[in-house]
Amino acid sequence: MERTESTQDTTAFNMPDWMIQFADQKREFNKRPTKIGRRSLSRSISQSSTDSYSSAASYTDSSDDETSPRDKQQKNSKGSSDFCVKNIKQAEFGRREIEIAEQEMPALMALRKRAQGEKPLAGAKIVGCTHITAQTAVLIETLGALGAQCRWAACNIYSTLNEVAAALAESGVPVFSWKGESEDDFWWCIDRCVNVEGWQPNMILDDGGDLTHWIYKKYPNMFKKIKGIVEESVTGVHRLYQLSKAGKLCVPAMNVNDSVTKQKFDNLYCCRESILDGLKRTTDMMFGGKQVVVCGYGEVGKGCCAALKAMGSIVYVTEIDPICALQACMDGFRLVKLNEVIRQVDIVITCTGNKNVVTREHLDRMKNGCIVCNMGHSNTEIDVASLRTPELTWERVRSQVDHVIWPDGKRIVLLAEGRLLNLSCSTVPTFVLSITATTQALALIELYNAPEGRYKQDVYLLPKKMDEYVASLHLPTFDAHLTELSDEQAKYLGLNKNGPFKPNYYRY
Repeated sequence: MERTESTQDTTAFNMPDWMIQFADQKREFNKRPTKIGRRSLSRSISQSSTDSYSSAASYTDSSDDETSPRDKQQKNSKGSSDFCVKNIKQAEFGRREIEIAEQEMPALMALRKRAQGEKPLAGAKIVGCTHITAQTAVLIETLGALGAQCRWAACNIYSTLNEVAAALAESGVPVFSWKGESEDDFWWCIDRCVNVEGWQPNMILDDGGDLTHWIYKKYPNMFKKIKGIVEESVTGVHRLYQLSKAGKLCVPAMNVNDSVTKQKFDNLYCCRESILDGLKRTTDMMFGGKQVVVCGYGEVGKGCCAALKAMGSIVYVTEIDPICALQACMDGFRLVKLNEVIRQVDIVITCTGNKNVVTREHLDRMKNGCIVCNMGHSNTEIDVASLRTPELTWERVRSQVDHVIWPDGKRIVLLAEGRLLNLSCSTVPTFVLSITATTQALALIELYNAPEGRYKQDVYLLPKKMDEYVASLHLPTFDAHLTELSDEQAKYLGLNKNGPFKPNYYRY
């Protein structure tokens, strides 16, 4: 899409005292707390994150009963029933997972420790719609430690970890989510987060834009008290720019997806590891010698291609952008049109964020046993709806794995019904999610505390200084030592010795 980036100046951002103190004591971040916190961040799948064609129960754990959580009467140990999860009794297991995630999220834990005395989010009422995983839990509880009240729903009907949702509910966070929600459940959970007597949000943390869309559609008057939106995904950011272009965006919004610390780390390094994890867990396949076509060579596509190439796969790439296409060629990948290789490839992976990248025509021409999956945010990239026809047979193989069988006996292997592979079928690396989660937390702090007039009703990128700060918080984990500019060098380059070190137009 044609993006009209905000021309508003964000250089007015000033680091608060607790952030400056934090930057001066980076070495302390090597000490990873084990008893303090919890949760991180998310990755999404929306555009409507709910379009599903199979029964929701198919993705629940076989050990759980099939009663809808909406029909259960549950209370946590404090007597509260302001939540809706699969089974509150799983809370102890979820707490252990959160504690493990805390070990790999040093920046969030250090942020919690350093900033909680000042409580920069005191008075903030944050409504969130993200993946609900152990990493996201660390983020949510960090926001609580910094003074915020939170209510939470899931942005993906398949990615919720039921035990983590139970742990959040047990700790007092009103969370409404379980793995395998139906479309009706999905919107009901969002509504329960937003529509509550005596509580109104003043900040939104979204991943995919569904929460923002719901409030605009059902409760537009709430925006009179909402101070800002923080959005993490390409789909959600696209929606925000559409609202801005139409003059309908009525609060400032922070585009986290295009921040350097999100795009160059979460999108690239996270997908480089999780693509293999998702494929292995669902198919048990060997990658050496397999022919794979990756649709899209953005940061997600780059990560997928690098991982598969390293495993010995023969990788083809499709692209619409000549710059990304040239990068693929110079990285050693064959640039093709999907029609040219669709009959011969063993795996098809979409990472574009577009719709109908893989059509019914492509699916009809695939060879027997071809694996089809999506690593993009939206579940519209593969035309799964076209496979719901009488002549085709669907056969559930295991959780998140379906065989779609043609009349002649040919079958393809469809993963997660075309939804986000890594978070639906496996897990994602905690450390890289720490980077994005810290960026989200700082974006919320910045928007919430910004003086009136700093941000108008527009979409903003994070200040460069904030991106650099997030990166610096994670360096001690690697025992990394930054070189410091001398006064003479800083003067020669025209830089402040403490950054920012690159202009806003710099491409990392």
